[in-house]
Amino acid sequence: MNPGQIFDLTGKRALITGGGTGLGRQFARTLAGAGAEVVLAARRRDPLEATVAEIRACGGIAECIALDVTDAASVKAAFAGPVGRIDVLVNNAGTAGPGSLLEMTEATWDRVLEVNVKGAWLLGRAAASQMIERNTGGSIVNVASVLGIVVQKWTANYPASKAALLQLTRAMAFEWARGGVRANALVPGYFATEMSGAYLETAQGQAMLKRMPMRRLGTPAELDGALLLLASDASKYMTGSSVTIDGGLSIPFI
Repeated sequence: MNPGQIFDLTGKRALITGGGTGLGRQFARTLAGAGAEVVLAARRRDPLEATVAEIRACGGIAECIALDVTDAASVKAAFAGPVGRIDVLVNNAGTAGPGSLLEMTEATWDRVLEVNVKGAWLLGRAAASQMIERNTGGSIVNVASVLGIVVQKWTANYPASKAALLQLTRAMAFEWARGGVRANALVPGYFATEMSGAYLETAQGQAMLKRMPMRRLGTPAELDGALLLLASDASKYMTGSSVTIDGGLSIPFI
């Protein structure tokens, strides 16, 4: 393969959950820029349609669908209909519900685990089934978090869900490798998005920034290289791996 084409996704079709805002929006733009047809999925269509319009204005191919990642029937209907053939799945949909372990409600705990873990499993199962049946294989990229490998106060359900997602990624990789399906994880640290904004304005968030070796947030575009690596044939001998992009935040130090 020509080194200049190693990340080329021309002819590939990618599904990105949570693709209308934050990192998902950046992921959709990046994959479309590499030549992929992109399908954006989320419960709310409005943010998706804005991202689709932006991609099309740049000459890319994009569409969007309404999808609840926690609802097996919704996932099944999407794959039987508008999703179509998928070569790359980016499990980006996620949510957080802060609170101490003593005060957190059961509903808050359940919602975070349902979206972040169950949703990734339902989408991964649907995509892998299709990839294996077509005998074409494909790539699944699960978007985890640095909080899946380090601990932070008052957000135990979110780190628990992301740690589970890392292990789920390994299980997917192990079970589906013979079918040509690769599963890897992106492990972002703190990036400048709507989801992280409120936390980073707190005293705890500011203290965390001071402990970070690079002393700054990441920009969404700084995930492009890792995403393209895992989505493309550049990583065709990688599966079950986790790629950490966190400005050094997870480095143990004293």
